[in-house]
Amino acid sequence: MKNQYFGDINDYRKYGLLRILSNGGSMKIGVCWMLTADDGRPDGGHTHYLEEPEKWRKYDPDLFDLLKKTVRGAGVRDVRQLECTGILPAALFYAQLLTDCPAERHNYFAEMLRRFEDVDLIFFDPDNGLEVKSTSLGRKDSCKYLYWHEVHSAFGRDHSLPVYQHFPREEHEPFIQKIARHIRCHLGGPTVHWFRTPHVVFFLAAQPNHVGRVGQQAGEVARVWATQIDTGPLASTQ
Repeated sequence: MKNQYFGDINDYRKYGLLRILSNGGSMKIGVCWMLTADDGRPDGGHTHYLEEPEKWRKYDPDLFDLLKKTVRGAGVRDVRQLECTGILPAALFYAQLLTDCPAERHNYFAEMLRRFEDVDLIFFDPDNGLEVKSTSLGRKDSCKYLYWHEVHSAFGRDHSLPVYQHFPREEHEPFIQKIARHIRCHLGGPTVHWFRTPHVVFFLAAQPNHVGRVGQQAGEVARVWATQIDTGPLASTQ
């Protein structure tokens, strides 16, 4: 995540998804922004939806109004603007800057897991998504990825894990199924839900004791965000 993206159309869908998954705070969420430095690129400029309330506000009126006030009204692009609003009930946030340095990264995740010890869900928001073979840990731009050992560590502490994933230049449906299978393989076969939008997809690996509640809230996402967020499960074979 970069602050320059804050409040764009992908953010609107993302926060809307998290709000439903939290179910009014009954599922406590820890938001690990995986914040990286702004790079001056025009990414994140897709905020024109905020000028079309007749089309977009219906999905989540409170969230839409907040983002419009912050981005269009105050002109602020900073994730910390979300943290103090209560728009994600009972959420905790971790907004330290993530770098490519392996030692700093190790300390970053250790502290994040300590702070999020008591949450149900840890949402990871990397710039690009899960690790790729071309960018090993410690290489330039490795801060843009979440690595499998980090996924395993968080899931092993009994957290369910929603994860942001950008679509590469591949057909979306085969890619979704491939990554969902990888998640199951790495984590021992949990139920995996996916939430697909036009440009990004979110995966959620559910702990066994969360499967029922996550499934119920996934159905609510499909109902509320119909035409904007497509949902589906890749169920455990256990």
